[in-house]
Amino acid sequence: MSTQEQARALMMRHHHIVKNRQQSMLNRTAAEVGLDGMENSIEDRNSRNNSDRPGIALN
Repeated sequence: MSTQEQARALMMRHHHIVKNRQQSMLNRTAAEVGLDGMENSIEDRNSRNNSDRPGIALN
């Protein structure tokens, strides 16, 4: 694996960890204020927003 591939993999992993942390924080906050669930989660919005832009993948 080249240095560039390693850097990309590290950044992708970091992005995924940050995204999961943000989603957890949002879900906890939603539960604290009494919302049942997050219908429009970050993951759902990202997949919908990127579905109309072919060739772009964030995963």
